[in-house]
Amino acid sequence: MNATLILIIIASYFGVLMLISHFVSKKSSDESFYTGDRESPWQVVAFGMIGAVLSGVTFVSIPGMVGTNYFYYLQFVFGNVVGYVFITYILIPIYYDLKLVSIYTYLETRFGIRAYKTGSLFFLISQSFGAALRLLLAAKILQYAVFDAFNIPFYITVFLILVLIWVYTHRSGIKTIVWTDMLQTFFLLMAAIVTIYVTKDALNLSFSETVSAVTEHEYFKVFNWDFNSGNNFFKQFISGVLIAIAMVGLDQNMMQKTLTCKNKKEAQRNILTFSLILAVTQFLFLGLGVMLYLYAEKFGIQLEVENGKFINTDALFPILSLNHFGIIASISFILGITAASFSSADSALTALTTSFTHDFLDIQHKNPKEKKRLKNCVLFGFSVVIFTIIMLFSESKGDVISTIFKVAGYTYGPLLGLYMFGIFTKIKIKDAAVPFICILMPLLTYLLNHYFILWYNFDFGFMNVFVNAALTVVCLMVVKKKNRN
Repeated sequence: MNATLILIIIASYFGVLMLISHFVSKKSSDESFYTGDRESPWQVVAFGMIGAVLSGVTFVSIPGMVGTNYFYYLQFVFGNVVGYVFITYILIPIYYDLKLVSIYTYLETRFGIRAYKTGSLFFLISQSFGAALRLLLAAKILQYAVFDAFNIPFYITVFLILVLIWVYTHRSGIKTIVWTDMLQTFFLLMAAIVTIYVTKDALNLSFSETVSAVTEHEYFKVFNWDFNSGNNFFKQFISGVLIAIAMVGLDQNMMQKTLTCKNKKEAQRNILTFSLILAVTQFLFLGLGVMLYLYAEKFGIQLEVENGKFINTDALFPILSLNHFGIIASISFILGITAASFSSADSALTALTTSFTHDFLDIQHKNPKEKKRLKNCVLFGFSVVIFTIIMLFSESKGDVISTIFKVAGYTYGPLLGLYMFGIFTKIKIKDAAVPFICILMPLLTYLLNHYFILWYNFDFGFMNVFVNAALTVVCLMVVKKKNRN
């Protein structure tokens, strides 16, 4: 596909985002950047959150990972649905009752200032890595599809994406993102549907034959009962529950959008609707993965293989879409991955800015001029952080989604342990010990996983988040305050 045409498509898409930003920011207040003035329609928030969670990782990584991981990821998705129910009926009422802007303020009311700062810091680390890895995948594809043709270096590509995101988010923040995410979700889903239709036609299959081809394929293995495997059902399901709670319910990025809903009931409807549509969408992407491998096999397209396994599976979808599926599929793919580029980073940068300014700079007590200055400085600072992480991981291969969830297990684990302990017990703890516990437990989890693999051939897999959270809870019990009669 012609690189100039792709560039025109991206520029047009950005123009639409700027129009949305212009109209939304007309009636913005000082708090619009952080709360969206709590006026967002829950249906818009629910649909937009799908794009933010999917990002380029689901868009590209999930179809590709089918070749090495079959449909085992679906076990994780089943767990996610249960996790979202927990968020709906346990976490949302807490956040709304306390009228939180930064959700980590809860930790201060429950434990103390050090727990609060530690929880927020772990979010900042988690979100910075997660956002960077998601954006990395999308940026690589745009580099391959467009910027290589103009001999533009990869670091310039990433820089340009971050600058464009800053342009349309710096004024109204989350108020703009709620609406731009809806557009981004639409293009992500449209790209998947168009690709399925094009692939189905190329394989000369009817709709029913397509369903049969997917469900009867050797990759259609949903359940893994091998207890030593990282893909074991119980490991995947339980980690799916916990990671959904951690990466959505304890994530300022996701919850900031939810908290823009008018009231608690609408926020709960938002999460339930979002969770069901997301589960169906992820199944759709897994099915798409089988079809892509069927297409490659039928037309003799050579894929990278090492030791009998596919490598660099994230390249499968882009290569086929841009080089084999025709102009319509190529355009829809470019729109989809462009949407993924922006949706994966815009809300993350806003959430990082919100958390840091509220949790560490006490911005709510500053005058309007100081608020604006601090907000813009912090937004710029996190853009630099994400840029740096992307450059550090720019040579990585394989499916990014596994890397994201493994990193999340270590960074969100202590956060999950803190919240579970706070919600389900009334025990008071020594607040000063919390930072040390939250730093040491991820290290201990990593060592335990390493030696369990070495000694017992047992991989925690995504369950490292459970081990991490459980160790945190045990340590919090140890540092509880003694009752003084």
